[in-house]
Amino acid sequence: MGALCSVIRFENLQELRRLCHWGPIIALGVIAICSTMAMIDAVMWYWPLDTTGGSVNFIMLINWTVMILYNYFNAMFIGPGYVPLGWKPEKSQDCMYVQYCKVCQSYKAPRSHHCRKCNRCVMKMDHHCPWINNCCGYQNHASFTLFLLLAPLGCIHASFIFVMTMYTQLYNRISFGWSSVKIDMSAAKRDPLPIIPFGLSAFAASLFALGLALGTTIAVGMLFIIQMKVILRNKTSIESWIEDKAKDRIQYYKTGEIFIFPYDMGSKWKNFKQVFTWSGIPEGDGLEWPVRDGCHQYTLTIEQLKQKADKRVRSVRYRAVEDYSGACCPVTKGVKTFFTTPCTEEPRIALCKGDLILATRGLKHWMYGDKVLDSTTDGTKQLLLVLLQEANPYYSFSRIV
Repeated sequence: MGALCSVIRFENLQELRRLCHWGPIIALGVIAICSTMAMIDAVMWYWPLDTTGGSVNFIMLINWTVMILYNYFNAMFIGPGYVPLGWKPEKSQDCMYVQYCKVCQSYKAPRSHHCRKCNRCVMKMDHHCPWINNCCGYQNHASFTLFLLLAPLGCIHASFIFVMTMYTQLYNRISFGWSSVKIDMSAAKRDPLPIIPFGLSAFAASLFALGLALGTTIAVGMLFIIQMKVILRNKTSIESWIEDKAKDRIQYYKTGEIFIFPYDMGSKWKNFKQVFTWSGIPEGDGLEWPVRDGCHQYTLTIEQLKQKADKRVRSVRYRAVEDYSGACCPVTKGVKTFFTTPCTEEPRIALCKGDLILATRGLKHWMYGDKVLDSTTDGTKQLLLVLLQEANPYYSFSRIV
């Protein structure tokens, strides 16, 4: 019993450590600033104890904050759900249709992907979100999307309060002259006096909170639209990318295949219900999924295997000509290298001069690929993300023709 309690406390401590990251710190900071300033300004603009409208306004403001934090922490702490360690298809012959994860020592279930940040295979993985410091997937997709909806709505309400507070507080403080506009921020020229004094510092704080609220409304609102587009097609962001690559592969090789995405139920409402339910628990077990006619459980995984094979065929071999520590921002490699570093938390792999690299795809200055290990590891590849820098004027990597 004591050992079990220790394990539970350790797991809880590990979950709480998710808060110690720049993403949650910034997100919760923005929520705290906007919510606190909105409540203070609401008291100055529309005193909640005197009128029904003021009470409703204040209660709605608190309600936004509670619902935003509830869905935010659900998305963070409930998590996406992970493929059980050692999982494999019920029928042994189906193992040939799915990929094997060497890290988790199990097969990857349909719609699952391995997250290098979480170090687990995530069920129905959409993406790893730095703002919740966790993956968005099968179990928390609904909570994450609701957070993306409620945050802009709450910020719109807060923005309205900020604007009305600044307007009503400044209305009797501004005197228009023939040559200038004079603003008296010392005290309100009205009766009764405000409960909380509205001075220059309060005006600056309200203006700052207004900027945060408007910026959050635009940024998070765009993310919500993107999420709803994929949800209404019963896809994830990764699966949308896989579908695009499938079309490119078929067009490039002119195979005449017709790829049909298997999980689109043909109805936006049915697709919507795959994520959002009244109970809050998503349908299914995260391992098996309903598919449309003409498809089966492994339609997508077979396409992924074809794309993996195509990637190996198209890979280009490089040799490292300089040592690279794997630092996120390689300052010692020059200014140009520093400013072209991708904005991602994915790990860079350390390289030594002479290491062989198989680059599978690339951006303008960086490439992704596999590091080829030496003969002591039986010639196996290290299936980790590699970012190869080519922006440095001395070039850290040379192509082997």
